[in-house]
Amino acid sequence: MTRLLVTGAGGMLGRDLVTVLGTRPDLKVTAATRADLDITDRAAVQAAVAGHDVVINAAAWTNVDAAETDEAAATAVNGDAVANLAAACATDGTRLIQVSTDYVLAGNAHSPYPEDAPTAPVNAYGRGKLVGEQAVARLLPDTGYVVRTAWLYGAHGPNFVATMLRLAGQREHLDVVDDQHGQPTWSYALAERLVALADAALAGNATPGVYHGTCAGQTTWYGLARAAFTLAGLDPDRIRPTTSDRYPRPAPRPAYSVLGHSRWAAVGLPPLPDWHSALVDAFHSPAPPAPWKVA
Repeated sequence: MTRLLVTGAGGMLGRDLVTVLGTRPDLKVTAATRADLDITDRAAVQAAVAGHDVVINAAAWTNVDAAETDEAAATAVNGDAVANLAAACATDGTRLIQVSTDYVLAGNAHSPYPEDAPTAPVNAYGRGKLVGEQAVARLLPDTGYVVRTAWLYGAHGPNFVATMLRLAGQREHLDVVDDQHGQPTWSYALAERLVALADAALAGNATPGVYHGTCAGQTTWYGLARAAFTLAGLDPDRIRPTTSDRYPRPAPRPAYSVLGHSRWAAVGLPPLPDWHSALVDAFHSPAPPAPWKVA
């Protein structure tokens, strides 16, 4: 029986991964939360990886602004700890799927970034995640996979969609930036694709390297907020467009986070669905999370 380890199993993506994997009787899954496994502890990582065929690393420092003020701590989790995982996987002959981010890119393009686009992170969070990507490429050239995602929302944990719907009950109008472009991505849909990539990797059908795990199409935070309001039965005109300079933050954000998805075809897998259709699916999932229950 194939053995698969999910790190960061208590987070938004990690919990969805555990749910998806729970439908697979052919897999023996170890779900490790932060309390179960500190990925910055090299010896603990080595022991946890042993005996597994695949590791999907969903553990991460995700507070982008806090990374700006404590880059060393963020990089310890997003970079150095990934090197621990990659080294353990190399020793044990284990495949690693590392979840990364669009923030490793400059964010100043005008067309979707291909998987081999030059990296040029504009903030500490992106620099730390790039250290992790480089560790996977260096230590696992034949069995390492990096899947960059962006604009994640889902049933578990804080995210933009849940925040907008919570604020809908507190304010008549919400001003949302309309000058940052990206691809809202449902964490459950990404979890399904990561599991499919693990299957392809085990079958020898997936070339190692970088993949882009975002939904197709593109919109802005303003466009996403309006779509979420509409699906929740709220008036989308309560959302008003504004610009990023109205909301200065410690970490600069890329203005353009649209990613290309050409590498999936080489694996025989389709890219993730269009962002809007995935959002519709999220709202109509069998057990919608509380933030969706507005109207």
